[in-house]
Amino acid sequence: MKNKLYNILMCDDIVGSINDNITALVEMIPEIEKMMGFMHNHPHHHLDVWGHTLLALSLSPDDFIIRVSILLHDIGKPHCYQDCEVRHFHGHAVFSSRIACEILNRLEFNRNDIERITYLVMEHDTPISNTEIKNDVLLAKDKFMVQVCDALAHNPETLDKRIEYINKINDKINTGDEKEIIRQLILKIS
Repeated sequence: MKNKLYNILMCDDIVGSINDNITALVEMIPEIEKMMGFMHNHPHHHLDVWGHTLLALSLSPDDFIIRVSILLHDIGKPHCYQDCEVRHFHGHAVFSSRIACEILNRLEFNRNDIERITYLVMEHDTPISNTEIKNDVLLAKDKFMVQVCDALAHNPETLDKRIEYINKINDKINTGDEKEIIRQLILKIS
C-alpha cells in the first residue's frame, strides 16, 4: 500500500493524481474522508480542511516524506475543534500526529520515516528555532517546507504575518536556489 501511496503522491500533478485516485486513497487512509467538507469556519482559512490540504500539497516539492506530512498535517482537525465566535483547533497538531502514526504503521512505513513524518506533523505550527537549525538543519528544512506549504494554503487575504515568518526563516535556513524556490512560491500565491 505504501507503494501505491507513493505513486499517487509523487505525480507532477499531485492534485489531479489524488482526484483520479481518491477511492484508492480513501481505502488506504479512510481517516481523510472526515477532512472532506469539514469547514474551518475561521477567517484565516478560505477552504475546507481537505481543500486546504490539497492546496498545500500543490505547492510541495517532489519529496515523499514532505508530501505525506502535508497530507496528514491537519487530519486531526475534525476530531478536536472548539466552536466559539470562530472555530479553533487547539491541540490539532498533536492529535494529527497520533492519527498519522497509526496510519503510517498500518501502511508499514519504516520506523525512521514514521518518526520523521509524525515529528513534521506535530511541529507544523511551531516556529523553527536557531537550536533546531543548528542541531539538524535537514530536519529543520523539511519542517520549514511543510510550514511554507501549509502557510501559503491559508486565506490569501491574511497571509502577511505568515509571509513575514517565511521570509525570516528562509533567510536563516536556505541559500541561493533554495531561497529563490521559496520566493517563487510566495509570488505564486500573492
